[in-house]
Amino acid sequence: MTTLTFQIEGLSCAGCVARAEKALGGAAGVQAAQVNLADETARVDVDGALQDVVGALQKAGYPAREQGVVLDVAQMTCAGCVRRVEQALANGPGVLSAEVNFASETATVRYLEGAITPEDLAALSAKAGYPAQLPQAEGATADRKADEVAQLRRDVCIAAVLALPVFVVEMGAHLFPPFHHWLMAHFSMSAVHMAQWALTTILLAGPGRQFYLKGFPALFRGAPEMNSLVAIGTGAAYVFSVVSTFAPGWLPTGTANVYFEAAAVIVVLILVGRWMEARAKGRTGEAIRQLMQLQPPVARVERHGGVQEVPIAQVVVGDVLHLRPGERVAVDGHVLDGHSYVDESMMSGEPTPVAKSATDAVVGGTINGQGSLRYRAEKVGADTILSQIIALVRDTQGAKLPVQARVDRITAVFVPVVIGIAALTFFVWLMVGPQPAFGHSVVAAVAVLIIACPCAMGLATPTSIMVGTGRAAQLGVLFRKGEALQGAQACRVVAFDKTGTLTKGLPSLTDFHVTPGHFADEVLRLAASAEQGSEHPLARALVQAAETRGMALAECTAFEAHVGFGVSGTVQGQRVMVGAQRFMAAEKLDASHLHAQAAALAEQGKTPIFVAVDRGVVAVVAVSDPVKPSAKATIKALQARGLSVAMISGDARQTAKALAAQLGVDHVVAEVMPAGKVDAIETLRTRFGPVAFVGDGINDAPALAAADVGVAIGTGTDVAIEAADVVLMSGDVRGVVTAYDLSQRVMRNIGQNLFWAFGYNVALIPVAAGVLVPLGGPALSPMFGAGAMALSSVFVLSNALRLRRVQPALAEEKEV
Repeated sequence: MTTLTFQIEGLSCAGCVARAEKALGGAAGVQAAQVNLADETARVDVDGALQDVVGALQKAGYPAREQGVVLDVAQMTCAGCVRRVEQALANGPGVLSAEVNFASETATVRYLEGAITPEDLAALSAKAGYPAQLPQAEGATADRKADEVAQLRRDVCIAAVLALPVFVVEMGAHLFPPFHHWLMAHFSMSAVHMAQWALTTILLAGPGRQFYLKGFPALFRGAPEMNSLVAIGTGAAYVFSVVSTFAPGWLPTGTANVYFEAAAVIVVLILVGRWMEARAKGRTGEAIRQLMQLQPPVARVERHGGVQEVPIAQVVVGDVLHLRPGERVAVDGHVLDGHSYVDESMMSGEPTPVAKSATDAVVGGTINGQGSLRYRAEKVGADTILSQIIALVRDTQGAKLPVQARVDRITAVFVPVVIGIAALTFFVWLMVGPQPAFGHSVVAAVAVLIIACPCAMGLATPTSIMVGTGRAAQLGVLFRKGEALQGAQACRVVAFDKTGTLTKGLPSLTDFHVTPGHFADEVLRLAASAEQGSEHPLARALVQAAETRGMALAECTAFEAHVGFGVSGTVQGQRVMVGAQRFMAAEKLDASHLHAQAAALAEQGKTPIFVAVDRGVVAVVAVSDPVKPSAKATIKALQARGLSVAMISGDARQTAKALAAQLGVDHVVAEVMPAGKVDAIETLRTRFGPVAFVGDGINDAPALAAADVGVAIGTGTDVAIEAADVVLMSGDVRGVVTAYDLSQRVMRNIGQNLFWAFGYNVALIPVAAGVLVPLGGPALSPMFGAGAMALSSVFVLSNALRLRRVQPALAEEKEV
């Protein structure tokens, strides 16, 4: 039974309290519940899952307040450590979820506000043996990692100096008999062993003590991990050698051999592996650091009648900032005066600088050209686009993909199983091994313990995610959800919205056919007046055409937007309707006399729009939206990768088919209402399999959410971006190919890492146990096992770091 006190929302009266208490009382596992209106808290005695409590409150309309925190966790060395930290945090009162990322050495925790504090969470991790602290600044984290690398380098150097004489004396004597004879002629065997003992003891008590300080406590807690394997293995070799040196009579005759060199060299090799691993880990977060460096540390702000340099953190909304040539824009805002060209390639991927003058928007982190600008701050701190990008990348890097769940289940039992195999190996060799059996048993058991390092398993997935998503951000592709990184490569069909996605979203009026007795200019003025209240791109085309001709638009009353059909309103006493042919049909207006012209326009890939005045259809006009230059190349690239490409459009079927033929689209779904896009996606999913949908408008949000992977054009609406799984920072649809390509590469990279990590253990644990010896095969020395173990982690990290070299898919087709 756990008693929790946490904050809830929505309480306004005693009735709310009663309803909240009733909802809590009905939740599974709740024994007692009390709600306090004054401090808006709930006190609950519960022995069930917290999710049931949270769900009951949510359903009742009084949701529990949730908080999230990211902790920096130290001293994790393998996948077993990750599991133990997650368990320690998850068992905290009020904790809803806890995910630990081995590669970034962070823990992401969601908890009920008021039930526990971030400091308490850090203490839980520390109690489990893994010190944790609240997030540091990026620079401080980098400094900490640099200090860790430096400390490991010092440990390696000291350990190597101590181990080298031990290794040379012992192995040199075996490999080069004259050296053994010289050694025995000048020193007694007892003196040699004493010297080895002294050097090895200093090594294990100095650079190697970390394995014992962490490994044995974890073992005694019943939660052994990688340090435990090393501690048991090297400890067994050391203790056996000490007994052989100082009390050989305690051992069976002929078994008093020393293995100081095994214990010493194993520690050196594992430290070398950790040193290389720490260096590689530092490079996995390079993308975040590069993004952080895009923001200047200071800004020039108008204060107290002058211009002052102030720290970026002190800039507030409304400040007026000055931007000199060559400087980076400090925060997001709008230009007040001045003229310049700004390099926005970090956002759009386009190398051509963009002209900026009064009223134009500027984005923090972009680079000013030769001119000077004054601009007003509108978004600062965490609200800037750059900060949001960094937050998205960091969140995705900390995500766990579905494939990681299987890895976690295996690593949860891996170390105990290895210890069991080592014990079995020891007793089998003791019973059936050649003499001296005891010595062979110790060596084989130690080899099993040392070879079976779960480090590579723990690193296999998170390092690839970190490097892959970081590189994606540098290429203008933001994976907002970790699942999308795995899901994108599984999609079999990519469906594009037409307007603003495959086309530029800047349609223009191209044709105007009026019925006899009506004047084109007057009909255009009426249609544009009716459309001026609409935000639809086709409406803007009509308004722009009228304004270009110098027409004065009249006021439109009783305006009504008919979603997916058109608009209607009253202009100067006349009822005007503007929209698609289906709008005319729905309103029972006869447009048959213009069908031929409409069909001809549609066959040219233009969008026909009908205009009715006082219930008479008087004109059909055509609007054409230019295709994006990269659209056709994108579709071909996707098809070359085995994907089907569909286009979903509200246009007339003939118009949509004409554009599809021009672009080479495989499947066309036309005359689709906004609500019908979800049904279209379901149909495509049934026919082909998982669907990725690419869109940019408000009406695309339901489809983006319904698709297996929703891809939003970053230049589109905020609603569409929030509903998407992947965001393309520029309006260039080539980013879709890059997203798919990166997803494939990351998942292939993870597969390679897991194959190596698991295959390595499956292959070498039996060899270390000595199963090949009866067949005439080799036995594996613990020293070689330690080297192979270190190599496995280095291989996984190096393989993941290859993803940093991935180029945009359409710019570089070769495998990296």
